Amino acid sequence: MDWMELIVHTTTLGSEWVSDFLMELGASGTMIEDKADLPDPSRPHGIWEIIDPKLLESMPEDVLVHVWFAQDASLPGILSRMRDGLDRMRNKRPEYGSLQPELHSVSESSWAEVWKKYYKPFYACEHLVIKPTWEPFTPKDGDRIIEIDPGMAFGSGTHETTGMCISLLEENIRGGESVIDVGTGSGILAIAAALFGAGRVLAVDIDPDAVRVASENVSHNHVEHIVTVQERDLLKNAADTCSVCVMNIISDVIIAFAASLKEHILPGGLLICSGVVKERTEEVRKALLDAGYEILKTEFRGEWTAFLSRRND
Repeated sequence: MDWMELIVHTTTLGSEWVSDFLMELGASGTMIEDKADLPDPSRPHGIWEIIDPKLLESMPEDVLVHVWFAQDASLPGILSRMRDGLDRMRNKRPEYGSLQPELHSVSESSWAEVWKKYYKPFYACEHLVIKPTWEPFTPKDGDRIIEIDPGMAFGSGTHETTGMCISLLEENIRGGESVIDVGTGSGILAIAAALFGAGRVLAVDIDPDAVRVASENVSHNHVEHIVTVQERDLLKNAADTCSVCVMNIISDVIIAFAASLKEHILPGGLLICSGVVKERTEEVRKALLDAGYEILKTEFRGEWTAFLSRRND
């Protein structure tokens, strides 16, 4: 199938809204190019050891949100709604940048080559390496490795929000916990939870393509005996409960569903959430507190925030 690639020029602050808006229009995947997501080259350990430093020089000054739409009969209407929405937001939120769109026709095989150019092995935390399936890597003593084929951009793990969620999972999984990963995407957080010692992981997503990609990645990493991937809305089945819930998703979803998620978290259980731009940190914090969570930790990386909270009632 051929795809229409849409690239929107924005800022770090605007990337969350742009990505969410385009996904709501029916985009099949999203990729964000943001210099702020690349680490400081002066850091002595981590992602920069593996990524080519020339990558920073080659990245655009604007933040670019890439999405893909199938080239079918619905595309003209989608593009019309896209332009109207960008025009309205451009006037309302100048801090979101130009919001100028570009359109390119690409094949799925051409899209795959984009990932092979930018996606290299990296340390998500001190001893957890995420690597694409096509890249060689020699681990250090104590390293765990997740091999990922992100498919149509459902999460490569490079984003700072993913890194914070992984670090919080590593800190809080002691062994045997039940975990639910809400909006699993490519399955990285679910797989990481399994490697850290979780006894049971449920990974859910409403997108069938994400579920397919996550299932393949779970199988490839040999954790299918721990991780179950399902296509559904978690909130429609209150029978599933966990001691740790993780969601790397947009702020609006966290705010809207923080209270409802409590049905799925055992008393004393943890909620790890990220996908929150710094501008909305206090808004999300208030939603968590209003829903009855105790906030144990707040982390910041770049322009992003993550929360570790506990259900006390």
